[in-house]
Amino acid sequence: MSHSLFISDLHLSSNQPRSMADFRYMVDEYASKAEALYILGDLFEYWAGDDDIEDEFHSQVVAALASLASHHTRVYLLRGNRDLLMGEALAKACHATLLDDPALINLHGTPTLLSHGDTLCTDDVDYIRHRERMYDADFQRDFLSKPLAVRKTAIEEMREQSAAAKQDKDDAVMDVNDAAVVALLRKYHYPRLIHGHTHRPARHEHIVDDHDCERWVLGDWYQQGTALRVDAMGCNVILLSALTQPLPPLFQF
Repeated sequence: MSHSLFISDLHLSSNQPRSMADFRYMVDEYASKAEALYILGDLFEYWAGDDDIEDEFHSQVVAALASLASHHTRVYLLRGNRDLLMGEALAKACHATLLDDPALINLHGTPTLLSHGDTLCTDDVDYIRHRERMYDADFQRDFLSKPLAVRKTAIEEMREQSAAAKQDKDDAVMDVNDAAVVALLRKYHYPRLIHGHTHRPARHEHIVDDHDCERWVLGDWYQQGTALRVDAMGCNVILLSALTQPLPPLFQF
């Protein structure tokens, strides 16, 4: 059956060989058989700019995604908070299409809204303020004008500051705000919603203006790779592991 795959929050880096092994396995064994692969942000641990494509590790990720073109699998990239500097040069190298956030698509007959998910975490006021600064066009233009090494150092420092700040935050503050979710679903006329960012994989049901809406949260890849498989019959989660054979079967929430 024609189907699409959704992944997010892989946080791929040379320091996480297991995640990279799962990624390669997913591309070869699953994405190559799918109609489309949607990556909803944070593909990389961080992305300092498209001039870092030639990095040895990054080039492996790019080559894996580009290989899907030979299988007629369409690839779509959506920026996350860790890789918000992904640009058209990276997308072209991956034979992929960059999507806006949010993006409304017709997914096997069901209107489906795609987002990284961080804009829904409105209770985390400090993060939302930081996000607005990072997404400012003038800030990005100035940041990308700096040497790559300088950008990487700055990003590493921001990551350390973010990790320290999270220690003092309640977990609930870093999750999505229900009112923000409802407002988004209402704005786009009650679609299905798929997003990542929170690292809390689950299926949620929302009743908005007497409309039943489902929200799927994608899991991160720190412990195990996962993907959401979607076809005309609905959604299923796949556990992915290049290190465990046989793979677990599909299961539903």
